[in-house]
Amino acid sequence: MKIVFLDVKTIGEDIDLSGFERLGEVVKYGFSSPEEARVRTRDADVIILNKVVINEQSIGEAEHLKLVCVTATGTNNLDKEYLEKRGIEWRNVAGYSTETVAQHTFALLFFLLEKLAYYDEYVKSERYIGDTVFTHFQNVFHELSGKTWGIIGLGAIGRRVADIAKLFGCRVIYYSTSGKNTQAGYERADFDTLLKESDIVSVHAPLTVETEGLMNKAAFDRMKESAIFLNLGRGPIVVEEDLAEALESGSIAAAGLDVLKVEPMSETNPLRRIKDSDRLIITPHIAWASIEARTRLMKIIEGQVRDFLNDREVTE
Repeated sequence: MKIVFLDVKTIGEDIDLSGFERLGEVVKYGFSSPEEARVRTRDADVIILNKVVINEQSIGEAEHLKLVCVTATGTNNLDKEYLEKRGIEWRNVAGYSTETVAQHTFALLFFLLEKLAYYDEYVKSERYIGDTVFTHFQNVFHELSGKTWGIIGLGAIGRRVADIAKLFGCRVIYYSTSGKNTQAGYERADFDTLLKESDIVSVHAPLTVETEGLMNKAAFDRMKESAIFLNLGRGPIVVEEDLAEALESGSIAAAGLDVLKVEPMSETNPLRRIKDSDRLIITPHIAWASIEARTRLMKIIEGQVRDFLNDREVTE
């Protein structure tokens, strides 16, 4: 049994993958183009990947391929019709990063809410040395308690964020992007109400026809000028030029992003214009990537491969 990792660098080089070696021969590639994948999968029984596009072009010569494992929740890069036609099974992973994404959501929020970039620079610039008052009041910030937090996408991560926000004393409302998600114990609102009433708006939704471009100029114009916007979902949910203009015009107070439309960041991204860290913080798609979450992810993948091989032995 040959197991091929097509883009192992996308899960980091600090994760122990030795368990896969007990399941078969393991070959690892840092990254693979579709052309490289076509060659590298020719004699593979199992392939493990994150972002590589899997279709006839990339695996058309993989005559022995039986299983495709995606080290993520999203499977937009899989041509599922082609896999079904070939009789190739696929697996993805959900739930491995709920805690770490929720944690990162609050990290972004508090960085912006408490103006930490400003106060850190104030101290490191040595303006605090010899100041006349022990507390510096220049950049006003507010308590989270009593604020309304609007969540777009109330899946597992959205619910975890909601529960933590409630512990901080927030009123939490949510918008179902599909229109079908009604969660007992959570207050559902229409999109317009959520935008108008929320002091914090956070996105935890997948990229779908309903969510692509959802956060555009019209949406930002409906938000409070004091509102903080957070995107922990998918980059294309936000029209980035509209967000840049909203921040520059003061239509909203600040934004924290962990995802962008093009990753790594494009030179043409309009958010490059904004250098004020009190207004904007962007992290490079790291919300999911704590060492615990990545370890959990790969242990789940390892179990999926083991179970698949065991099932095949039983049926054969």
